[in-house]
Amino acid sequence: MSEYPNLHKLLICRSLLDDPAVQSLMAVLDGDKCQIGPCAAKIIETAEDVGLHGSLLRSYLIYRLVHNPNLAAQTIEMHDSPVGASLKQAFLHDLTLLLPFLTEPASLYLDLPLLDDYKPTMPLQTEASDALENLLKGTSTAEDFAAALLRYYQSFGYGDIASFKAFRWDAKLQRLIGIRHFEAMEMDDIIGYAHQKEQLIDNTEAFVQRKPANNVLLVGARGTGKSSAVKALANVYYSRGLRILQLTKPQLSHLPDIMDALRYFASKRFIIFLDDLSFEESDAEYKYLKSAIEGGVESRPENVLIYATSNRRHLIRESWRDRSESQDDVYRDDSMNETISLSDRFGLIIQYYAPDQKEYLAIIDHMLRKEGIQLTPEELRIAGVRWEMTHSGRSGRTAQQFVAHYLGQLDDHDE
Repeated sequence: MSEYPNLHKLLICRSLLDDPAVQSLMAVLDGDKCQIGPCAAKIIETAEDVGLHGSLLRSYLIYRLVHNPNLAAQTIEMHDSPVGASLKQAFLHDLTLLLPFLTEPASLYLDLPLLDDYKPTMPLQTEASDALENLLKGTSTAEDFAAALLRYYQSFGYGDIASFKAFRWDAKLQRLIGIRHFEAMEMDDIIGYAHQKEQLIDNTEAFVQRKPANNVLLVGARGTGKSSAVKALANVYYSRGLRILQLTKPQLSHLPDIMDALRYFASKRFIIFLDDLSFEESDAEYKYLKSAIEGGVESRPENVLIYATSNRRHLIRESWRDRSESQDDVYRDDSMNETISLSDRFGLIIQYYAPDQKEYLAIIDHMLRKEGIQLTPEELRIAGVRWEMTHSGRSGRTAQQFVAHYLGQLDDHDE
């Protein structure tokens, strides 16, 4: 099979050469038919794992091209700009070598017709995969494939940064880990708080557009949707490069390393999300946060903002001793300034209040209607108020708990 391209000549996408399936394919091309089984087995295993479909050799190679690092994707990620003319030419060289495997039936190389139109148990269907499929529609030349992949890298990135909307930080590995089952509501499903959502969206819109934007503190009553609103931003702005990095309070000591890591992904915007944040005076972590927001030796990367939620306006707990008139005025002022200085470093503070009864019932009504259930206003009022009185007051969380209970108690004949 010497007429087939020599993949050892790859320039930009040489990481493919370390892939077991590609190594087996190269052996098949060199005449070793015994490698057909190992190659096909690895491709099918991946197809079932991530939901690849269609001509599997094509799907597998494209999957590797958007998940394995290559110089073109890395350059776009680091510099937030299209690749230069020479690098683009080198990338086109690689796509020319790969073109036969991207356009011809897999069975031509691996002698297995089932690979030509594979249907996985669970098809891959994400926003990124759908966008990639649209970009690749009608592609037939190396120039077409190169242009489509470069556009994909620009919009979504490569590897995990393209596949996941939200991440956590692994201090041991010193890298981002994608959150596979990230639960994020749609913004329209958060009922009420129109002004608060408008403030949050306007600030985030400016951030995504590379305009000046503020760190945000969402503060107020528990269960009012503060965290849900921040998480919903991942759905709104994912295709425009926004990613969420959720940190715990103990991880704040790693902020310098985290900021360095995020600086690398210049084409993406990151919101570092700190949920239900508060500190005691004895906690040291708040000093790392103060430094990260403003005033550290090393500046915060321009592609990073910090969004935090809290039930308290002042994140550092005050004691009566801090306010005592008997305390020396100088030290008392120092203590009070330290207490409020952290909150003041958030440029935008959004206040959330517990919903009134009308808003509370509207939340329940919206959730029930999504499940195909419509109660009369009187039924809604009686059931919702009764639940509120026996639980922790009115809030979006209480409403959600009521709906879960209501749906769980439905008889089959009521559904």
